[in-house]
Amino acid sequence: MTTVAPKPTTAKTGSRPPLPSLTGARWWAAFAVFVLHALVFLPVYPFQKSELFRTIHSFVPMQLGAAGVTFFFVLSGFIIYWSFRPGMSVRGFYRRRVLKIYPMHLLAAAAFVVAASVPLSRAIVWVPNLLLVHTWVPKWTTIGGLNVPAWSLAAEVLFYLCFPLALPLIMRIPTRRLLLAFAAIMLAILAIHTALYLWVDGPKEIANAFAPRLQPGDVSPKFELHAHPAWFVQPDIPVSLSYWLSYTFPLTRLPEFFLGVLAARMVLEGVWRNVRMGPPLFALAVAFAATWVVPVNYKMSALLLVPMTAVVATMAVRDLNGIRGLNSHPRMVWLGNVSFAFYLIQFPVMVVITRYLIGGHRFGILGWAGFALLSLAVALAIAAGMYRWVDLPIMNRFARPRKRQATGN
Repeated sequence: MTTVAPKPTTAKTGSRPPLPSLTGARWWAAFAVFVLHALVFLPVYPFQKSELFRTIHSFVPMQLGAAGVTFFFVLSGFIIYWSFRPGMSVRGFYRRRVLKIYPMHLLAAAAFVVAASVPLSRAIVWVPNLLLVHTWVPKWTTIGGLNVPAWSLAAEVLFYLCFPLALPLIMRIPTRRLLLAFAAIMLAILAIHTALYLWVDGPKEIANAFAPRLQPGDVSPKFELHAHPAWFVQPDIPVSLSYWLSYTFPLTRLPEFFLGVLAARMVLEGVWRNVRMGPPLFALAVAFAATWVVPVNYKMSALLLVPMTAVVATMAVRDLNGIRGLNSHPRMVWLGNVSFAFYLIQFPVMVVITRYLIGGHRFGILGWAGFALLSLAVALAIAAGMYRWVDLPIMNRFARPRKRQATGN
């Protein structure tokens, strides 16, 4: 028998319960990104040039990491709406978002600058990245100019800017029409990607992308291409226009955020009541399998959005019903809490390991596996420190609502 969450009365009071499963699930998204990055950003030769590597990469394609980012975007919309209390000031909302993103981003960017010896004289490489405006420019020199995973934060900045402005419109949607609004946004997303496929220059085939940028020779280089000194001196590195518009351009990803916002409303107002994880997870698996047979711009997010949003909403309903699973375990919640720092610091860690341990040597699959595990352990340890000694103190000290102090004569 399916358990049904009672219709919460918290939508107006602002007193909304925590959702530990959603926090724990963040780790799996970050880990999916890491797995792909370990294949792409650890230039272990001759392994990366072998047929075995191509076979492995065919089962762990680019859309695995992209799925993790898509999950973050949907989850971001859900959590932002869930945590936005009625009466919260827009200024307070923006302050909290800035404090949550920028200190950790700047710390990871500084680590990358040191790890890759980035020339600070080339401001075009690092200034847009630091300001998180770099994905608005269709040039790899700017988009991939510093800590590559930070590209998704530029989209998050747009999400946060738009949320308070769009919230009055979101709240005007009647409860009975939330599913219709969700379907309308989803159709708009599909229309955008179809237009990009039909009329924008870029790859049209269904083959999965082979991501590593291989360099000559069978000896491992000291720098992966995105961290190579030659990368930072290029006047311009072109990027596929359809790839930029369908994947990294913030405006294209904005509707995904609002799918999460609508999903949060549906959970709060009793529209989404499912507590069975099997159906949405099965649908997500089928959608992911289907990414092998659709054009590239559909692979990276569009095909996964409906089942992924259903997974997020179902986990939230389970939490509201007190149904505890793997993702709500305290250890998973801790991993979810450090996942943001882990997501940002993984590439700088890989750059250091490549520069000082991998470069100049030859390794097979066991060598790659060992360096991947080392990267995982080091990145997780540093992320734990960043969360404990940077993120938590900043959020506890500066991001809490300011209490009005009484004054008297």
